[in-house]
Amino acid sequence: MTRLSVNINKIATLRNARGSNVPNVQQMAVDCERFGAEGITVHPRPDERHITYHDVELLRPLVKTEFNIEGYPDEKFIRLVITNKADQVTLVPDKPGQLTSDHGWDTKTNKTLLKNLIKRFHESGIRTSIFVDPDAEMICHAADTYTDRIELYTESYASQYTNNRQQALSPFVLAAETANKVGLGINAGHDLNLDNLQFFAQNIPNLLEVSIGHALIADTLYYGLENTIQMYRRALK
Repeated sequence: MTRLSVNINKIATLRNARGSNVPNVQQMAVDCERFGAEGITVHPRPDERHITYHDVELLRPLVKTEFNIEGYPDEKFIRLVITNKADQVTLVPDKPGQLTSDHGWDTKTNKTLLKNLIKRFHESGIRTSIFVDPDAEMICHAADTYTDRIELYTESYASQYTNNRQQALSPFVLAAETANKVGLGINAGHDLNLDNLQFFAQNIPNLLEVSIGHALIADTLYYGLENTIQMYRRALK
């Protein structure tokens, strides 16, 4: 069964809007796990507009499932991940002020950079994942970096799903087959939701993990946190 990692960035966004500790990000992470999440994902950005670096420090002793820290690997981010002993680091090619992730790595051009980064994380016992588009060439070059996994950027699938779900899925099936051939584990994330998740999970071979934040937290406003997490887990069965 594909694991569900809940991205709690939007909880921090809501908290930061009032400059207080409501909602409590740490308690929400604990509750997500208690209600069935099999991982917690955070994406600290340089401007700390949602998850802060201090949040990461507070969350580390509380997360009992899997702690996935994603972000652009500048030196400050690298130190944060290694110091707090993330279970997994997901490397994302975001610019500092970027609103949200909108493309995967060019793993051919950045191969040496990624290889050196992954070596550092592996030396600290941290599993690595590279954020990539559903592009067989980029996935093959990703394998040359010795990363453990890739994370498929699923925005194009989500945006095309209602028009032609089979067509939307097709490049991701080919990408997953390529990843399986070159020995890479497969994660996925971005704009997956209760409408499109089940079809994706059922048709992507050896999908290990999905990271879902915005849609899941939005659904929580209607259905409640515990019920929402269970709904997403059922979609992954």
